[in-house]
Amino acid sequence: MLKVALTGGIATGKSHVLEQFRQHGVPCLDADTLAHGVEAAGTEATAAIAVRFGPEILTAQGAVDRAKLGPIVFKDTSARRDLEAIVHPAVYRAIAAGLRAFALVGDYPFAVVDVPLLYETGAEKDFERVIVVACEPARQVARLVERGMSEEAARQRLAAQWPTERKTARAHYVITTDGSFAETDEQIIRVLEDLRNLRI
Repeated sequence: MLKVALTGGIATGKSHVLEQFRQHGVPCLDADTLAHGVEAAGTEATAAIAVRFGPEILTAQGAVDRAKLGPIVFKDTSARRDLEAIVHPAVYRAIAAGLRAFALVGDYPFAVVDVPLLYETGAEKDFERVIVVACEPARQVARLVERGMSEEAARQRLAAQWPTERKTARAHYVITTDGSFAETDEQIIRVLEDLRNLRI
């Protein structure tokens, strides 16, 4: 089973692209969803985060409060690196387990994993193909502002990730989302067909 990573900056449209692959019967994993599980109450990662950032970073139920943690780690590079050092190993273990499960339960030609910080964490080596979802940075900021984020916070999040052109230069496939959903979906179909025809 071919392992395919889906990546791109925040608010580039990765969720839509992943959902389209899912609708076409492709087994998919979402690293951000897995990270929520890693940061749930009672996990080793959550305990380590509370030690590093203080118990007030947890909700009343004992899970990581992302609304409190986000502003801290996006303003402080060393804090973000500390958080990533705790969370990323656990998330990548969960991804590996999910891919093993897909390989066991079905005869799938490939699986797609949405990994937002694929290049930043050096994880591209674990995948045979990489799809980058891209759009203009101004559109990313506008989408984040529409979601209720301040423009300053939106730009902080963009600054914490590799620039889009650096990612697209290393990708096997690029799907752009500046146009309509129909235009994006046409690109997804082309990538899907190519992946189904690959023999590695």
